[in-house]
Amino acid sequence: MPLLSCKNVSLAYDGATVATDITFDVHGGDYLCILGRNGSGKSTLIKAIAGLIKPADGEITFGDGLTSRQIGYLPQATVVQKNFPASVWEVVMSGTRSLFYSKQDKQKATDVLEMLGLSDIAKHSCAELSGGQLQRVLLARALCASAKLLLLDEPAAGLDKLVTEELYALVNKLNREQGLTVIIISHDIDTSLTDATHILHMDHKPLFFGTSEDYIKNGHAKRFWGVGE
Repeated sequence: MPLLSCKNVSLAYDGATVATDITFDVHGGDYLCILGRNGSGKSTLIKAIAGLIKPADGEITFGDGLTSRQIGYLPQATVVQKNFPASVWEVVMSGTRSLFYSKQDKQKATDVLEMLGLSDIAKHSCAELSGGQLQRVLLARALCASAKLLLLDEPAAGLDKLVTEELYALVNKLNREQGLTVIIISHDIDTSLTDATHILHMDHKPLFFGTSEDYIKNGHAKRFWGVGE
């Protein structure tokens, strides 16, 4: 049974239709990369999966006991995030979405901080962090919310090449070693084709959905991005 199913989904933003005819399934352990030019409906689709907006038509359903409260979501970076005055620990703990933090919540946050190499700066203010550190903190927050599915909307936007490589390697490790299902929007085509198990190419509707291998083999990567075979 799919972890996530989109069936004949249409999406609208501020009253304007931005994407139609979206149908695909994501299974547990998949790494789906959503590709496409700016304005093609990618971020709107991610927001719909996260439950932040409702589809204008069609349906998005979850399987394997997954609920919207168990989905980790890392949106695009904003100026507000970069100047957020809370501590690293406070931001990460907020990902548990609990009014009163349990022992289990605190342990999960501790484990995630350690896994992402953030334990030493847990008491630091987020306003003091570099862009790469802050993005790791926000990823940690998303992981505290995530039980099975992690949504990432251009997580490396604005980061330098080295930090970007480290971030994508971490996401790939979470998928391959811990079995976390990942749906990511990325403009890093080479990394996407290497790391992702599946590709969804959007241009206001799906132009391709299938395995990364087929995306390359059938010439789509070459035609759209000039890479691959």
